[in-house]
Amino acid sequence: MSHLLHRPFGTHGEVHRITPESAGWRYVGFALHRLRAGESAGAATGDREVVLVMVEGKAAITGAGRDWGVLGDRMDVFEKTPPHCLYLPDGSAWQATAETDCVVAVCSAPGRGGHAARRIGPEGIALTERGTGTNTRHINNIAMEAEDYCDALLVTEVFTPAGHWSSFPSHRHDEDDFPRVTYLEETYYHRLNPASGFGVQRVYTDDGSLDETMAVQDGDVVCVPRGHHPCGAPHGFEMYYLNVMAGPLRKWRFLPAPEVEWILERDG
Repeated sequence: MSHLLHRPFGTHGEVHRITPESAGWRYVGFALHRLRAGESAGAATGDREVVLVMVEGKAAITGAGRDWGVLGDRMDVFEKTPPHCLYLPDGSAWQATAETDCVVAVCSAPGRGGHAARRIGPEGIALTERGTGTNTRHINNIAMEAEDYCDALLVTEVFTPAGHWSSFPSHRHDEDDFPRVTYLEETYYHRLNPASGFGVQRVYTDDGSLDETMAVQDGDVVCVPRGHHPCGAPHGFEMYYLNVMAGPLRKWRFLPAPEVEWILERDG
């Protein structure tokens, strides 16, 4: 199995924990908790900022010294409704107590104390269409560049219809050379509908020094340290993924793979 592909290490409790140290990079962290009603999870943020994403279910959340009430109303991620999220700066702490069975994603990156804790969504998050033809997919932007909620984090959800491609045309953001391109590490948390299905993700560089093609299952995480990283959803299976990106500059600028530049020129 590819070193970039991470299967959940259980079905209950914390099932993913990816740190900069374990991933061999500098910025992005990702954890995932699958809680049963009445169970709790929490942590101090330390020197990192955090975006909590209620992927599914409801939880009562406290964080940064405040009670944020019950967050979440999407019981199945493939409802495609906007998520309830919470931003927490570095130097704070959080706790989530499940009101229903729920899935809580913990997205993190180095913080600078530049933003206060705040709710994100569901207000202000609208499902938008991107791409054309079998490259069409639908986006819930949680904290991308236009949303100035964070010091470093970029977070978004993507729904890819069955038989479609996503994160395509192939592109990379692995050089710190703004405005031409920015360096952003990235994680993909994948879900499939039906859950028995699979998707495909390839991570590759122009020079071939990295070239991994992975069959991703429901609940897997893929790390993208560099290179292009397209995804495919086979006929019959919808694909969801939660993207977390971070780097030295909170800007998303990318370069297309040479073999797909003509597609960008044609489709705009």
